[in-house]
Amino acid sequence: MAELTKIADYGDLCGECPVWDAEGAALYWTDCTGLKFLRYDWRSRKPEIVRQGLAVNGFRRNRPGGFVITNNDGVWLWDGQGEPQLVTADAQGSRCQLNDCTADPAGRLIAGSYFYNPAEPYPLGKLILADTDGNARVLDEGFHLSNGLGFSPDGRTLYFADSAARLIYAYDYEAGAGSVRNRRIFVQVPREEGLPDGLAVDAQGFVWSAQWYGSCVVRYDPDGKVERRIPTPAKQTSSLAFGGPDLTDIFITSAGQSEPMPVMPPGYDAASGYFGGALYHANLGMPGRAQYMANIAIRR
Repeated sequence: MAELTKIADYGDLCGECPVWDAEGAALYWTDCTGLKFLRYDWRSRKPEIVRQGLAVNGFRRNRPGGFVITNNDGVWLWDGQGEPQLVTADAQGSRCQLNDCTADPAGRLIAGSYFYNPAEPYPLGKLILADTDGNARVLDEGFHLSNGLGFSPDGRTLYFADSAARLIYAYDYEAGAGSVRNRRIFVQVPREEGLPDGLAVDAQGFVWSAQWYGSCVVRYDPDGKVERRIPTPAKQTSSLAFGGPDLTDIFITSAGQSEPMPVMPPGYDAASGYFGGALYHANLGMPGRAQYMANIAIRR
């Protein structure tokens, strides 16, 4: 198996949401805690900080140009240079305090809201969809710590991770209507492993999940069985994406600021060791899939 290589290290407090830009031959990612938006140029093999001081929890490239981003205050359009423009802060009366996101085949943005509180018995997070006109609605609810999202190769199955519940769900997805049904458990991650964080789906329909606290990325077959486990140097391995000219390169983010939670695996040491902060790369010779682009424009 190809060895992981560190290709950028800005000491990301919480590196997340790597997104491959095929047109620009670059990988973008965010440090959502350190408020950095970053880029790795494939041709020059050089990383750079694109913007500091901008809160980005998740994002996708937007077909009209720039990016659609999610953060604690909602969904935003950003041209990549100026100040973001708010699309929506509310979905049918629910606050859009949003974490990770993905785009569907029609260019809608899907994101999970999160209000994780270990003392709160009822999970308050929701699965929210922002349509191409910017209007947002709730698709589902009852989540603790919303995280990675991704689609099967045919676009008919949506995967969605609830980190604190140690679950990856699968839904039947209707692209024409932008609706979900038949929520079911795809993977229940064992208590002794890390938490399922960001995810990606490859060309064969296998689901790759970064394990926060787990120092690894796990590849699950379409039935939810572990097919392989790729060790990483970082205890807080946070997300991943496929990229490169043939989509056979894999990029893995990590987080350097220790974030202890009651759902840590037994015996996990949250006080010492290497938690993360670097961006890693490997070519596994296994093709991934291009991520859908958003297609959102505000219509007043």
